[in-house]
Amino acid sequence: MNGEFKPRGGRRPGAGRKPGVPNKLTADIKALAAQYGPEALETLVRIMNEGESEQARISAAKELLDRGYGRPAQALELYRGREVRVIVNRGGTTPPSPLKDHLIEDAPLV
Repeated sequence: MNGEFKPRGGRRPGAGRKPGVPNKLTADIKALAAQYGPEALETLVRIMNEGESEQARISAAKELLDRGYGRPAQALELYRGREVRVIVNRGGTTPPSPLKDHLIEDAPLV
């Protein structure tokens, strides 16, 4: 090496899988798992309705909601300083802008 610094990691031209190309390692597993999708959903509905514990019923309901409506939005705000604040929005409203140029002093820490 000629003393020149070469960064490691990060994005490099031509590296990685091209956009739109499926992951060959997980494609077979996903296809196999998809066969059980309807049965798995029926099981979640049964647990949600007839589960022995409240925790099991809640977990099954959350899984069904996540699959039907998507998981709740999560926003990450980055600041110029060293502080990183993660805001999890579970209220169904639009999350705050992910990048801000200033700190929000009254934002709650999660």
